[in-house]
Amino acid sequence: MLTTVSIVSISSFSPLGTNAQQVWDNYLDSASLISDLKLDSKTVPAVSLTAEQKQLVEDLKNADSRYAGLDNSVLYALLASRGAVAQAGWTEGDVFGINIGSSRGATDLFEKHYSEFLETGKTGVQASPATTLGNISSWVAQDLKSTGPEISHSITCSTALHALLNGVAWLRAGMAQKFLVGGSEAPLTPFTIAQMQAMKIYSSFGTDYPCRALDLDKKVNTMVLGEGAASACLELGRVPNALAYIEGIGYATETLKHSVSISNDAECMRKSMQMALQNTSPHEVDVVVMHAPGTIKGDSSEYAAIKNIFGDNLPLLTTNKWKIGHTFGASGLLSLEFAVQMLQHNHFIDIPYRTAQKSDKPLKKILINAVGFGGNAVSILISK
Repeated sequence: MLTTVSIVSISSFSPLGTNAQQVWDNYLDSASLISDLKLDSKTVPAVSLTAEQKQLVEDLKNADSRYAGLDNSVLYALLASRGAVAQAGWTEGDVFGINIGSSRGATDLFEKHYSEFLETGKTGVQASPATTLGNISSWVAQDLKSTGPEISHSITCSTALHALLNGVAWLRAGMAQKFLVGGSEAPLTPFTIAQMQAMKIYSSFGTDYPCRALDLDKKVNTMVLGEGAASACLELGRVPNALAYIEGIGYATETLKHSVSISNDAECMRKSMQMALQNTSPHEVDVVVMHAPGTIKGDSSEYAAIKNIFGDNLPLLTTNKWKIGHTFGASGLLSLEFAVQMLQHNHFIDIPYRTAQKSDKPLKKILINAVGFGGNAVSILISK
């Protein structure tokens, strides 16, 4: 039997809020956080930070001159990680590893530096160091004064849950006793959104719910982007009073027909869920927090994979993308936070525009999915 890994804390910095109570209160409210965002001459649906949160980012930059030139993807990760480490009670001098990733990395700064290069033929001194993907974990380590290993990576939209996989692997291998894992994304830039629109997957809905995640009857794609970061502190063993315990992990990759394809039954997700459940009967799973990006193919293929695993006895199904949009590399950890809060409060958060799902069972085990471009999937089973 593999050693259990404890989630001793989790913290996020996103439009949902900056502390656990704000996040939960927002989930209890059935209104979406998606609103109109003006980018250059365009107006698109998106989920951006509140004015108060943007001020916190500015305060962080003003408090330390080293942070003034960092991309928002790094700054969001700093704020989320500070919260997670404080909750865990980890102190300066503690040795812990860090793995925080991002799908796109320093999107805003990269676009600005490249625009300058096209106009002048030159770049600023900080153009290279400020736009490397390794920026995130390196600066989090500098900020927290940690002395353990630092890893940054991108595996598209499953990045954050891959960070969790890495943390679990290091802990179970005996190479670390504590690990900080997470994901951060600041994708609300003209070029990033234009890429999604070019793929014809971005929402053009003007309704109360522009992202129709897990609406299996929709006729158009409705993905919407959001921004934010989330970090979790992991410790080896069953730590008393942990927020939740990691009971199973799964991962898989399927063969692609083209660069962004996924099979009709999401073979990679079926395999990752099977791996995560190898020591657990499917009927013990109370909820699946789906990746469900709001696209026709993405939602329907994941639903087919879940039907393949659970048959007609489906657990409760939900997602948070109707609420906060798709945060790319951060989405898996924000889904994990969503799942942990449902366990903590023993309260299921449904999707407001779908037929209500009911269950009288207490919530004990939740499965979280993530999948990204490249046909890669991760599934994490957590319990109280």
